[in-house]
Amino acid sequence: MKRRSLPVAAALTATAALLLTACGSGDDNSTANDKIAGADQASASPKESASPSGAPAEDKPDGVDLSLPKDMNLVFDWTKPTNKNEAAAMDDAANFIRAIYHGVDKRTANIAAVTAYSTGDGLTYAKTQIESRLKGDWTATGTRRQYQATTRSASNGNAVEVAFCVDSSKFYGKEVKTGKVLKTTPSISDFAYFKIIMVKFPTGDSLWQASKVFVETKAEQCR
Repeated sequence: MKRRSLPVAAALTATAALLLTACGSGDDNSTANDKIAGADQASASPKESASPSGAPAEDKPDGVDLSLPKDMNLVFDWTKPTNKNEAAAMDDAANFIRAIYHGVDKRTANIAAVTAYSTGDGLTYAKTQIESRLKGDWTATGTRRQYQATTRSASNGNAVEVAFCVDSSKFYGKEVKTGKVLKTTPSISDFAYFKIIMVKFPTGDSLWQASKVFVETKAEQCR
């Protein structure tokens, strides 16, 4: 993962000010005249820095803990684009996914990792994903593979769409109390197609945050 000197978790108090508008109805098939949702919005400046955690350096790309347990494996099987902004946005789209499962593991949605890498509807999505697992009293185990990634930039350079497939056929729920793994029969339901709209944080060194998340379930194109 990349390393930056930016005190990222300043977003804990600032990112909620970034309000973004989706183009169209949120249908994954909509092109909306090639415009990217949230591309012309602005964000507030950071106000405070996060306290350092005990996580190893490789789990803290921006000074924010993204550590995961050994049995929770997130694989990002993709190649970075040559465009600097798109490469940074792709990195932080991966960090956004890591942040969600870090929250699942830590049993809370109120963590610096989530507010560092998401804002607006992206922040709502992340918290909803974490809280649904907390209510069911389960976590996750196995391997979740992200692949076939593509990127697309807004004309103003402040937003990048990161799209990719997800294979969860070897990624299972696990009961927290008993440790029982909730395995399922492999099916088309294990495949999904994500589009995450990443917006550039205006201060610091190349931080991008997920502002919108569109998910197509049972994605045949990802099989």
